[in-house]
Amino acid sequence: MDEEVKVSITGIPYQVSVSARDHRWLADEPTDISGGDTGPNPGELLLSSLGSCTAITLTMYAQRKKWPLEGVEIDLRFNSAAKPDPKTTVIDYDIRFIGNLTDEQRARLMEISHSCPIHKVLTNPVIINAKED
Repeated sequence: MDEEVKVSITGIPYQVSVSARDHRWLADEPTDISGGDTGPNPGELLLSSLGSCTAITLTMYAQRKKWPLEGVEIDLRFNSAAKPDPKTTVIDYDIRFIGNLTDEQRARLMEISHSCPIHKVLTNPVIINAKED
């Protein structure tokens, strides 16, 4: 993963412009904390990254196996009540497989759901190097 994402904030409080390759989108905070609510907040973007990666990984796997997976729906959320300590983040997600799959296929897809690259990033140590440019 050598992708580069550019982020900038100017003018509108908490509204962030994000770009990657030829794509552009906004992130913002909800109005109850003085944002404009013009886009998902950073936590929602992180969850959407995990959910997107998981759905794509599952779809690719099922296609290679020629399994009748017609779709994947994933609901993700942070679970602050399940945090074992202040430094740990708990993410819960519910997966629904659409298609005429066997119980064995469904079980294998649940195993594969932990194989997407973003899941691996989030469940392994991460080093973030910041420098002033």
